[in-house]
Amino acid sequence: MDLKNLKKEIQKQVEDTQDLKVLNNIYRKYLGKKGEIAKVFSSLGSLPQKERKDVGQDVNSIKNELRKMIDSKLKEIKRESRKSNIQEKKIDVTIPGQKVEQGHLHPLTLVQREIIRIFESMGFEIVEGPELETEWYNFNALNIPEDHPARDIQDTLWLKQEKSKDSKKNLLMRTQTSPVQIRYMEKHNPPFKIIVPGKVFRNERTDASHDSQFYQCEGLMIDKNISVANFKAIIFAFLKEFFEENIDIRFRPGYFPFTEPCFEIDVRRKKGEWLELMGAGMVHPNVLKTVGLNVNEWQGFAFGMGIDRLTMVKYNINDIRLFYSGNLKFLNQF
Repeated sequence: MDLKNLKKEIQKQVEDTQDLKVLNNIYRKYLGKKGEIAKVFSSLGSLPQKERKDVGQDVNSIKNELRKMIDSKLKEIKRESRKSNIQEKKIDVTIPGQKVEQGHLHPLTLVQREIIRIFESMGFEIVEGPELETEWYNFNALNIPEDHPARDIQDTLWLKQEKSKDSKKNLLMRTQTSPVQIRYMEKHNPPFKIIVPGKVFRNERTDASHDSQFYQCEGLMIDKNISVANFKAIIFAFLKEFFEENIDIRFRPGYFPFTEPCFEIDVRRKKGEWLELMGAGMVHPNVLKTVGLNVNEWQGFAFGMGIDRLTMVKYNINDIRLFYSGNLKFLNQF
């Protein structure tokens, strides 16, 4: 084999390429285990001893030169590649920057904050309580009989545990925020007025208007000589400011174990359809007795409204499931 011509051939191929893949192919073709140089070494055994030594030295010399040549080319290609990448990634500081998309509050959070703002302006205190509740606070203390349908497993999410005769030991996910009212009245002396926003849980089938988890806001006002007229004045003022318009409001008879008398409140915007918005009533004497208040001295009203429902009415949303879907097309509107 003409080693000089082989060297020139390889040298020309290496000098002409600027591609790492081609350079690797050249290396394998000539310097690989089964390459041309390896074939020359394997043929040395057929040469006379003197000639074998001279040819072997020449092949080794060419092999080392080719390795250095290819290594040098490899460094050159990598260096040029880095320069090219730097040039491509070079920042032109004169180009206007791209607008950074900012996060924003969830519509339920926006509405909850608006509810809090309005009631705080009317002197209400904001109170929170545990989502994991006992049967006593969620039902018994609120004058809900043991045979009431609301206690049934179809509505209430009970924790897996041995059912105790002591209702204060039976745990459940609260079905309403009303238990916080009981907890508050146990530790505070009237007069007071509070609202209790928070998440509640029901064992319900999900559809466009129902979900197994949603947000409520309970309200409670206890004082001397409180009447339905006080409640009407407060709730009218709240709804007018919340919806930022004059709306029609009507009261209908209702039933809740913890209030007497009880009523449902419906609203209508711009002569549209009537929508049920909340339940309310005068606090039942049994509830006041449970927390140790004198029913001949203190009385008050309580109300409960769904924050999800308020949000749906305010923004004309027709499916409660959108709030919990994580759909950015929906959420980015707010």
